[in-house]
Amino acid sequence: MGEVVSVNLAEPRTLMRRGHAMTTGLWKRPVERSVAVGRLGLEGDLVGDKRHHGGTDKAVYAYALEDVRWWEEQLGLELGPGFFGENLTLSGVQVSGARIGEKWQVGSTLLEVSEPRHPCWKLAEKVGEPRFVKRFQQAGRPGAYLRVLSEGEVRVGDAVAVKAAPPDAPALAPFAQDGLS
Repeated sequence: MGEVVSVNLAEPRTLMRRGHAMTTGLWKRPVERSVAVGRLGLEGDLVGDKRHHGGTDKAVYAYALEDVRWWEEQLGLELGPGFFGENLTLSGVQVSGARIGEKWQVGSTLLEVSEPRHPCWKLAEKVGEPRFVKRFQQAGRPGAYLRVLSEGEVRVGDAVAVKAAPPDAPALAPFAQDGLS
């Protein structure tokens, strides 16, 4: 049984790339209230690039607090919940070790693990390390994109009950069997 440590919503930012202004929802900040979760994600959250982010299969992004702490050690920085653009920062859940199709009861919402995150250049820009996307992928701590099976609400302190996935379902990250999160 895990727990929601932080519910995070986007603080819109504009970044320049090859002379073009792009709005991003990568900069997320914790909120201290219940947030409605609909089929396309958390109410009040911004999806800047709808071609690559959001939609029904990427409605919610979850990341483990344990992985945030690991990155803090690796980078020598204080990052905190929401840094990786996650909507839900969870504790006690092997988020990156989850299996495709695994169902999670979070608050009054039922979510299903749909795919691992594959970050883009915006995360590298945020970290300030040009090759960070490759480093992030090699670390095997992608976090989980989730689809919404049953709409509801989430808030800090909600329990996360992980249900079993189909037995032959692949794990999001190769270290899942190592017991890392």
